[in-house]
Amino acid sequence: MRAALTGTPGTGKTTVAALLPFRVIDLNAVVRVEELTLGTDPDRSCLIADVEALAERLEELAPEGDDEIVVLEGHFSHQFAPEAIVLRTRPGVLRERLVQRGYSKEKVRENLEAEALDVILVESAEWCDRVSEIDATALSPEEVGALVVKILRREIAMPPGKVDWTGEMEFDP
Repeated sequence: MRAALTGTPGTGKTTVAALLPFRVIDLNAVVRVEELTLGTDPDRSCLIADVEALAERLEELAPEGDDEIVVLEGHFSHQFAPEAIVLRTRPGVLRERLVQRGYSKEKVRENLEAEALDVILVESAEWCDRVSEIDATALSPEEVGALVVKILRREIAMPPGKVDWTGEMEFDP
């Protein structure tokens, strides 16, 4: 079974994925290493994934219908799995993480707006049959990882709709 661990950049996907007891596929790494790109976005200075080629490759790496839990990690992973777990982080905390990464002011602002407006959550609801949401702001990576495991093993449910950052729309990075 494919499951997406998704969220705005900086919410903790990669850190949490490294702690999971499941096979994890880092979609950004697959795109980069296997050159599954359509070029570079000149405005964002990032690769544009060839989603059709990536979908074909994922069918080889993690066939749909397989019983094994395989976690697809990345901010667009929800496009390739029937289930998504969306990690959320309070914009003030997220801002600090993105600034530490060296993101431009424009890129920080874009990601803060995406987080505040639930962009990844809304996309996940459009693409996936089952969506869970975790506010990771005050949790350790280990605590978030434990929640992800419980969600994927169907021990708990964490339906979306409890996180609301719309009151935090000040974005001076």
